[in-house]
Amino acid sequence: MISRYLLAIGVIGLCASRRLPIEAVALPFSVGEKLTYEVTVSKGGGKVGTATMWIEGPVDVRGTSTYLLRFDSKIRIAFLSAVSRSSSWFDPLRGSSLRFLKYERNPLTHNDESVDLYPDQKEWKSAKGDSGPSPSNTPLDELSFMYFIRTLPMTPGATYRFDRHFDAARNPTTVSVIRREIIPTPMGELRVILVEMSVRDPRHFKGEGVIRIHLTDDECRLPARIESTMPIVGTAILTIASQNSPCGKR
Repeated sequence: MISRYLLAIGVIGLCASRRLPIEAVALPFSVGEKLTYEVTVSKGGGKVGTATMWIEGPVDVRGTSTYLLRFDSKIRIAFLSAVSRSSSWFDPLRGSSLRFLKYERNPLTHNDESVDLYPDQKEWKSAKGDSGPSPSNTPLDELSFMYFIRTLPMTPGATYRFDRHFDAARNPTTVSVIRREIIPTPMGELRVILVEMSVRDPRHFKGEGVIRIHLTDDECRLPARIESTMPIVGTAILTIASQNSPCGKR
């Protein structure tokens, strides 16, 4: 299982300068995957929202065939509501993002991001006119990072450090593999691997924050539970409610 992911990472590196069919890369995710989540909060209470992660495509971006990664969430607590939508155009051969969009609305903030990433030039440009250097020629954004960690070897005790966020100020990202667990979900009990991802995000965490992700302990590495701090609600917990993944059907 681990050798499969190492092979995938190796292929991404070898193919950075040439084009192969998307199907040639053995990633644990692909077009057609769709995951739905129930959202609760750490303060207690029942379900306060829903979230969905899915993959569309392939979509052409500047001559490159990409996976279009999507994430939508809607949360409502009493009369307070929050909406978040993210899209990332991910090159599965190179293992990098080419474009990122984000839309956020809640009582405290209204945030829109639209960024084009240029891996060969190691730079990015936003629709607002901002630009800057990227520290890597395989840059990622916050959504594609969630998919990228599914390709890593999941050995408890292992720690990985990456300077791959397209915005140099958001680096480094540290991924720590904590332990194997069994968690309850609307799909039943699932065997998972707990991973903690330390990120720099001044907008959400006022510095460095930790996102806890429970990945299924199988070849698909589906995010079965995601815990992250969000404005207004505190710690939001996304627990998988359904999944449709081509991974387990290959």
